[in-house]
Amino acid sequence: MRVHYLSHVPFEKLGTMAGWLERQGHTVSGSRLYHGDPLPDPDQFDALIVMGGPMGADDEQRYPWLDGEKRLIAASLERDRKILGVCLGAQIIARVLGAPVTRNPQREIGWFPVQSTEAGRADPIGAVFDDGQPVLHWHGDTFAIPHGAVHLARSWGCENQAFRYGERVLGLQFHLELAPDNVRALCHECADELRDGGPWVQSEAEMLAHPPLFDDARRRLNRLLEVFLPEPG
Repeated sequence: MRVHYLSHVPFEKLGTMAGWLERQGHTVSGSRLYHGDPLPDPDQFDALIVMGGPMGADDEQRYPWLDGEKRLIAASLERDRKILGVCLGAQIIARVLGAPVTRNPQREIGWFPVQSTEAGRADPIGAVFDDGQPVLHWHGDTFAIPHGAVHLARSWGCENQAFRYGERVLGLQFHLELAPDNVRALCHECADELRDGGPWVQSEAEMLAHPPLFDDARRRLNRLLEVFLPEPG
C-alpha cells in the first residue's frame, strides 16, 4: 500500500506509526506543508494520513496551504482513498465533511481515559477503546461528528473523540502515535498551552511519568492500524 502523510509542523509527524508502516511493507511518502512541499494527486497514494498541529482547522488566512489540503482531502474522498486524521487532521477532515470545528469547553492535554460509545463498542475500531484506558490528548478545539459518520469514542473532557465515516475514513482527536521524545518536543514548542493549567491539563513531568502508558498506546495503535490498514495481500 502506498501511504502519504501530511505534516503541518516539524514536531508532529508519524511518530510510532512510521515503524508499523515500515514493518508492514507499506511505501511511505510525505508533504511538509509548513515547508511548502507540493501536494500529491490522489492517484499517487492508496491511503492518506493527516497529522496534528497547533493551528486551527479554519486558519486559511494565516496558513494558505490549508485550502489546498482541504481540496486534496475532498478529492481523496471522491477517489475512495483511505484517510486517517489525527487531532488537527481529524478536525480538518470533519470540516471537509461539513461539520463545524469549535473550541472545546476545556483544553485537554495529558493522559485521560476515552470510552467507546454504544456504537463504538459494536465497531471493530471503536472496540479498541472499550476498556476505557487513558490515551494521550493535546487539543483545545473539537470537531462535531459529521453527518453520516459513526461516533466511536468520548472522554470526560471532550465528547467527540473519534469518528468513522464509511469504511475508509477515520478521525481521532487524541494521539496514539506519540513517543516520549515527541511529547518533549510538543511541551517545548507549545509550552504556552500548559501554563494556564485546567482540570484536563497535565504537566510535562506528569505526561512522562509512566512509560508503560506509551507502550500501551503503541499496542493500541497497532491494533487500530491492523484493522484500518490491513497487511497487503
